[in-house]
Amino acid sequence: MTASGRFNLLPLALALLGPLSLSAALAGPTPVSAQQVVSQGADVYRLRIGAVPVFALSDGSVPMDLHALLQHRTPAQTDALLKLNFQTNPVEASINAYLIQLPGKLVLIDAGSGELFGPGAGGGLIASLERAGFEPGQVTDILITHIHSDHAGGLVRGGQRVFENATVHVGKPDLDFFFDATAQQRTGYDKAYFDGAATMLKPYLDADRVSPIIADGEVLPGIFSSLHAGHTPGSAFFTLRDGGEALIFVGDLVHSTAVQFPDPTVTIAYDLDQPTAASVRAEAFGAFARDEVLIAVPHADFPGVGHVRREGDGYAWVPLNYTNRQPAEQ
Repeated sequence: MTASGRFNLLPLALALLGPLSLSAALAGPTPVSAQQVVSQGADVYRLRIGAVPVFALSDGSVPMDLHALLQHRTPAQTDALLKLNFQTNPVEASINAYLIQLPGKLVLIDAGSGELFGPGAGGGLIASLERAGFEPGQVTDILITHIHSDHAGGLVRGGQRVFENATVHVGKPDLDFFFDATAQQRTGYDKAYFDGAATMLKPYLDADRVSPIIADGEVLPGIFSSLHAGHTPGSAFFTLRDGGEALIFVGDLVHSTAVQFPDPTVTIAYDLDQPTAASVRAEAFGAFARDEVLIAVPHADFPGVGHVRREGDGYAWVPLNYTNRQPAEQ
């Protein structure tokens, strides 16, 4: 932790990459085009699932060196798939959070990175939330897909709770793992993950504002949780259902849409259990394609909402059709 209280983890604990330096992991061998690096400011995208308003909220974006981070794939193989998507390494990754407006409840799915990555690297969630017309104090519940800094870092600022009236719901296996004093030594998972978990969640634990998700089921009215160990022990999907429609918030099931949809076997350095993470990904992609269900992906290009289509031996990502007009009166 730095003197300012921030973790230099952008994006996440890069010490997992061994001797690779922080700057090399982030900047990559080829700098991102200066013309493409711009600030959008607060960013919001609205949609409805049945009659339920949902807001995609941008926390910003960060560069990812996929050559260093992706596993079971050579840089040349990665570059070939990136080229098909008119991308080059490093790739800019969105950090997306989502807000669900239920009767009597305002539910946040993930909380972005907050101040833990330092200035200019995420941290835009509150501005996006306010642009959507809401204040942090109105949020009643926060569903955390997993305890990593780019999903839970925004829970705190200066060591204090940002969402003072909210209860945090998170998979119990994640709580058990990241608050186990022996887990880091047993697994070799980077210590920064554990330090980050304490920083992000302890203020809510001390205030009795954490509700562990123990089993699959309805966690809030119309929102269902399911646990999928692999990326972390307590990684969760959350499914919103209303009026015969559904949207599944999938957490870090995928980091690179250009590479991991065509080849779900490709894992990332952040996956704690690499084989299980790959198996969960392949099974989920198959189900999403078969059911033609809408999913929300935190690191897909904002707003990160779309469908999965079967394509050859793999899959393709199909972003949601953009809309920007007043709906017809009923």
